[in-house]
Amino acid sequence: MELKRVVVTGIGALTPVGNNVPEMWENIKNGVSGAAPITKFDASAFKTTFACEVKGFDPLTVMDRKEARKVDPYVQYSLAVVKEALTDSGMDLDAEDKNRIGVITGVGIGGIHTFEGEVGYRACHPEGAPRYNPFFIPKMISDIAAGQISIAYGFHGPNYNTTSACASSTNAIVDAFNLLRLGKANAILAVGAEAAICDAGVGGFNSMHALSTRNDDPAGASRPFSASRDGFVMAEGAGCLVLEELEHAKARGAKIYCEMVGGGLSADAHHLTASHPEGLGARLVMQNALEDAELQPEDIDYINVHGTSTPVGDISEVKAIQQVFGEHAYKLNISSTKSMTGHLLGAAGAVEAIISVLSVHDDVVPPTINHEEGDEDPEIDYRLNFTFNKAQKRTVRAALSNTFGFGGHNACCIVKKYEE
Repeated sequence: MELKRVVVTGIGALTPVGNNVPEMWENIKNGVSGAAPITKFDASAFKTTFACEVKGFDPLTVMDRKEARKVDPYVQYSLAVVKEALTDSGMDLDAEDKNRIGVITGVGIGGIHTFEGEVGYRACHPEGAPRYNPFFIPKMISDIAAGQISIAYGFHGPNYNTTSACASSTNAIVDAFNLLRLGKANAILAVGAEAAICDAGVGGFNSMHALSTRNDDPAGASRPFSASRDGFVMAEGAGCLVLEELEHAKARGAKIYCEMVGGGLSADAHHLTASHPEGLGARLVMQNALEDAELQPEDIDYINVHGTSTPVGDISEVKAIQQVFGEHAYKLNISSTKSMTGHLLGAAGAVEAIISVLSVHDDVVPPTINHEEGDEDPEIDYRLNFTFNKAQKRTVRAALSNTFGFGGHNACCIVKKYEE
């Protein structure tokens, strides 16, 4: 069968550097960091006391107070970005066949705020028979955002959640892309969301020595590909892409940001938390995506890398890029926007895919911030263009976005300029 073409027609974002897409994109292009001391709980006892929090978000802009109490913050974030993306898409939902509109979310951790609060309550009140809030389970489970979105809008199409740690929402995007080109829906909302900045979230990652402890300089803490990097900066937020079958989009006169042309999946099969030191899984996932897109390495102009600012991960990803792209690796731009947003865990893929979409649409490559002269790692080849500290204008014909998760899960997607 002939596969259908898939385009991006709407985007929505809620991030530490902007509560909507225009605000986020402007700050990303200008190299603004979202990192600051934690305000959501008292983190003073932890090794890490800062994070990239969403700032100034009011859930009552997307739901009433009663409904807001029934859902975890990650679900509130999901509903906010879906509202923005659908508005941006210009889709007249009253005229659409809602049986042909789906929702696939990618959530790595889920309702950890809810879990922490309920278990904390039980610890303080141990006497008698256990009593739990009746909303405890539906607030906590990671699939509930997809269900809440479908309920809010009456979407009856494919509806589920993917969980693959930090690759979760790229998995959601790839799944949505595949279902659309098989003709299983007219449009699918691919959503990534996470809200894990809490005692358990920060404490858990601290115990693994995964987080930066640069408490005296939060804004400068995420420094991918620099020798002084010491771990990732935890973040929260959400992103949504409206993916649509091309002919359906054209029939309703939709604006088209770009075309989605490929997705790749692979496993490191190496370690619970560390990436393969030679970038084996990362190499394979990029090769799979290029093959799926029927593109050559020379067709890619920009890679939004996983680039978490961890000692091992950054090196292995660079090795993988050099293995896949060869001499062309020195002609493309590479950047880690986590240097500004922090690491949004399960939501990272969706937010970084949106940034890749905008890079292709606007011909701008965002920077990797916080690199200082003299802070070079001898294991990294600085002939590569990491787009350090300043955005670069260039034609971006196609962009690839990488995400790698604990457990060795790898996913990436490719978008390119839309042509008739």
